[in-house]
Amino acid sequence: MGLKGFVEGGIASIVAGASTHPLDLIKVRMQLQGESHLPNPASLQALRPAIAFNTVAAGAGNISLPVEIAPPPARVGPISIGVRIIQSEGAAALFSGVSATILRQTLYSTTRMGLYDVLKHKWTDQDTGTMPLPRKILAGLISGGIGADVGNPADVAMVRMQADGRLPIDQRRNYKSVFDALTQMSKQEGIASLWRGSSLTVNRAMIVTASQLASYDQIKEMILEKGVMSDGIGTHVTASFAAGFVASVASNPIDVIKTRVMNMKVETGAEPPYKGALDCAMKTVRAEGPMALYKGFIPTISRQGPFTVVLFVTLEQVRKLLKDF
Repeated sequence: MGLKGFVEGGIASIVAGASTHPLDLIKVRMQLQGESHLPNPASLQALRPAIAFNTVAAGAGNISLPVEIAPPPARVGPISIGVRIIQSEGAAALFSGVSATILRQTLYSTTRMGLYDVLKHKWTDQDTGTMPLPRKILAGLISGGIGADVGNPADVAMVRMQADGRLPIDQRRNYKSVFDALTQMSKQEGIASLWRGSSLTVNRAMIVTASQLASYDQIKEMILEKGVMSDGIGTHVTASFAAGFVASVASNPIDVIKTRVMNMKVETGAEPPYKGALDCAMKTVRAEGPMALYKGFIPTISRQGPFTVVLFVTLEQVRKLLKDF
């Protein structure tokens, strides 16, 4: 039964992660807006579309920008960012880092979903067939924390691959795949770099898993107990979308900090942009205001909602297919 839960959760997570990857990429780009240590961010945003659509002569390496191109607004929405990515990097760029997403779901989500299922069966009251909400939350915290620690290397690679296109061409890492990213990070920055931001990843995963899985089970049970709907697609979609909203609100601040810490470029002999999670949070709030911790919330909920719906709807269907195994 325990192994079956890992298989079911892994399949559902990979399907959900791959299908919502472009929304996750847009969320990461939004969360990185406003970082002060990037070189000339305003001019950089105007520069990249010009490079994409205007051929310049190779010479001294200077690029002449057309006068009519002006820097875009400091704050842009998810649709604008999506359009800009397609214009400057091509439509395929929306799937930058998808190999890392698949590896991350294979490691992180398979572990958390499987462990949650094991704890759920172990802690469910045999007489009533239900598990109290506090136990669901505790099961989510435990399984999320362990899963995040296992999947952190893939998480770091995913963030970097998704963020690469926003950097100047000479500063891009240009990882060929998730395995190339992991290899280069290990050689250039040491094995420890694969677990950069792991405390944030673990904290975020604990919050996401506890809020997502516990709220899904709780809302689904309430819908069935009240007789609002039968146990079918309608119930699964309703409960999963509500669970996605709860998880988005709870996790977004940690997600912003995690993204920035993982993406920072550390050069030998130079002081890193952030000394840690707390330093990143303080610098972000000081420079951009408290609401900066909710940057990317619209794409977060836009991604977390569909992701959670696809995750649980797929999970319920996979469970039906594998119920006799």
